[in-house]
Amino acid sequence: MIQFNLLPDIKLEYIKAKRLKQTMVSISVLVASGSMVVAILLFLGVNVAQKKHMNDLNKQITAAATKLQATPDLNKIITVQNQLESLTALHNKKLAPSRLYDYVSQVTPNSVSIASIATDFTASNITISGSAKDLLAINTYIDTLKFTGYTSDATGSQRSPAFSKVLLASFSSGEKSASYQITMAFDPIIFDNQQKITLKVPNTITTRSQLDGANALFQPATVTKTGIK
Repeated sequence: MIQFNLLPDIKLEYIKAKRLKQTMVSISVLVASGSMVVAILLFLGVNVAQKKHMNDLNKQITAAATKLQATPDLNKIITVQNQLESLTALHNKKLAPSRLYDYVSQVTPNSVSIASIATDFTASNITISGSAKDLLAINTYIDTLKFTGYTSDATGSQRSPAFSKVLLASFSSGEKSASYQITMAFDPIIFDNQQKITLKVPNTITTRSQLDGANALFQPATVTKTGIK
C-alpha cells in the first residue's frame, strides 16, 4: 500500500507547536492549582489552626493560674520555698568561729596565758588580753602572730599571712609577771567554713598546742598595781 503525505512541512510544524502549547497550558494549570492549594492550606494553618492552638494555650494558662491562685496560703508557700533555696548560699557564707580556740592554742607560746578574747568578724580583728612570764614572752607572742601563715584549698601550698597589724595596745610589768593587750587583724579566709585551713606557726616557738596541759591556756585576769607603760 502506497501512502502520500499531502500536508506540507509547515503544517506539520504548526500541529506540533499547537500540541506543545496545549501541553504547556495543561502543566501551567496544574502547577497553578497546586500552588493555590498550598496557599489555601498555609492560610488555614496560620489563621485557623495556629489561632486555635494559641487560644487553647491561653485557656490552659488561665486555668492553671486560677488553680494556683486558689491554693491556700500561696504567698507563705512561695516565701518558704524562696527561703529554703537561699539556705545553701547562706550556709556557704557562714563563718566557722569554732576554729578560734584551735588557732589560739597553736600560736600562743608556753609562757603566755590568755584572760579574754574579743573577736569582731565584721571588721576582721581580734583583741587578746592576758598575762605572761615577762615582757620578753609578750614580744615572743607578738612575733609568733606576725610570722604565722596559713595554707588553704584555694591557695594550695602558697603560704599567706594569717594575721596582720599586730600591735601591743597596752602592757604592764610586775616583779613576777607581765600583762598585755594585743590587737590584730586576721584574714577572713581562715574562718571560711568552705576552706580547709592549716596554720603554719614558726618552728622555733613552743606553743600551747604542743603541750599536754593545753587547757591551762586561759587564766583569770590579773591586776598589777605597779607596772611599766
